[in-house]
Amino acid sequence: MYNIKNLLFLSVVFFSFNANQANAQTDTLKLNFQDAEKQFLDNNLSLLAQKYNVEASKALIQQAKLWDNPVLSTDQNIHTGANNKFFDHSKGNGQVFVQLNQVFTTAGKRGKQVQIAKDDAMVQEAAFNDLMRNLKYNLQLDFSQLATLNAQEQVYRNEIQSATNLVQAIQKSFDAGNTSMKDLIRLKALLFGLQNDMVENSRQINDLQTELKTLLQTKETTFVYPLVNDKPTEAVSLDIASLIEQAKTNRPDYLSNQYQLNSATHNLAYQRALAVPDVTIGASYDKNSNYAPNYYGLEISLPLPFFNRNQGNIKSAKYNMQSQESTLKQGEFQLKNDVVSAVNQYKLNQQLFSTQQIEFNEQYDKLFNSMLKSFQQRQISLVEFVDFFDTYKDTKLKILQQQYNLQKSIADLNFATGTTVIKS
Repeated sequence: MYNIKNLLFLSVVFFSFNANQANAQTDTLKLNFQDAEKQFLDNNLSLLAQKYNVEASKALIQQAKLWDNPVLSTDQNIHTGANNKFFDHSKGNGQVFVQLNQVFTTAGKRGKQVQIAKDDAMVQEAAFNDLMRNLKYNLQLDFSQLATLNAQEQVYRNEIQSATNLVQAIQKSFDAGNTSMKDLIRLKALLFGLQNDMVENSRQINDLQTELKTLLQTKETTFVYPLVNDKPTEAVSLDIASLIEQAKTNRPDYLSNQYQLNSATHNLAYQRALAVPDVTIGASYDKNSNYAPNYYGLEISLPLPFFNRNQGNIKSAKYNMQSQESTLKQGEFQLKNDVVSAVNQYKLNQQLFSTQQIEFNEQYDKLFNSMLKSFQQRQISLVEFVDFFDTYKDTKLKILQQQYNLQKSIADLNFATGTTVIKS
């Protein structure tokens, strides 16, 4: 049984919490999801950081296209003993040797490196899109859940106001000796439970405010207030086969697996090309140390692949390609299951949340006012009223939860397909 001190303490905590929350939040930012999404795309620093990674990987494509630099080397005498001079090349004295070499890659190695760099850039871009997809999904869930919690807070406020008025009236009746202590404590316990639930609801709102403000990069003192459509949406005809194809085209995690398989395939071709020796062609000039003065020579060299034919790297690249093939197949299975599950969940929630529920909700509010009036007029007992009071609260919260579940199923469907199938 709750005592009077506990009730007073919770009341102080409850009203202090809401007062502090109101003072801490200086600005209220009201926006719908489309506005929130635009602000998120414009300001989010995580997306900006990943975008730099994409640009960095694209720069490596340009690097892969570049030729190897030619190598220039020279060898000259430092000191001539005949005339005791340094770097003296006059009158036929001294020695000068100059050599210029250029490596020419074979078997299309440079083109294969460029292709691998392009594949890696596509993987990074897919990673950027996947990050954006996940952050947008989190944004949509936080946005919808915060709207639900705000609506729940209003339910608690209304019930707390009604319960407070009743407690005050019953307290006066008790003081006059017309009401038992048991009835008074029962109502105060009801009020205590409502206040406790509202404090927990406010805590969840505070946590979601932190997450949303981080995603939107808004000022820390801003209070984000989501504006959502709480009316039932029209049922959408969904073809699973078509949605699976859309998911294969749009989901960045699936596309990333494809790009990584392409990269692994191209890397295998590149590793096989490395087994083919590159050719080095050069020209040299020798002033005095060769069999004839002022010697000009042509040089051609290449390694002989007797021992190292890149066997280990080729085998490793082959296994890596097979691994990526398995990853892609696993990703395709997961994609199909995600789409089917999201479609089924959406259809279920669409059926549960209908226009009839909205009408029932409005009728239930009228019934609550009628029951409250009946209790005040002593037409129903305290036990009947408290039971109805609890049922009313639970039903209102379940209706709000169903609204959120529908919004979440829409977010899940869009997330599973990688595109906007249904607008929130």
